[in-house]
Amino acid sequence: MASNLFTPHPIDTSDVHLPEELEGLVEQMAKNVHEVWAETRIAQGWTYGEQRNDALKTHPCLIPYEDLPEEEKVYDRNTSIGTLKLILKLGFTITRQ
Repeated sequence: MASNLFTPHPIDTSDVHLPEELEGLVEQMAKNVHEVWAETRIAQGWTYGEQRNDALKTHPCLIPYEDLPEEEKVYDRNTSIGTLKLILKLGFTITRQ
């Protein structure tokens, strides 16, 4: 199976510390990550359902970010943190205008 041949090699960002002033940005990005995911799912025909069902295209996380269980919010936050750390690791700066 081809998927067994793939070995991910993400850029190591473990040495990057996010400045405190980016904490609010992390949450805004996490919410947007969820919004983009939900928008994509809905465009693909998915709807809310108490249980995930791939055949029926139902998913319990098709709800507002604020209503998500904390573990789902953590997943979105980790995506945001990873993205911000990569931006900084690559030498870019993040400033607010």
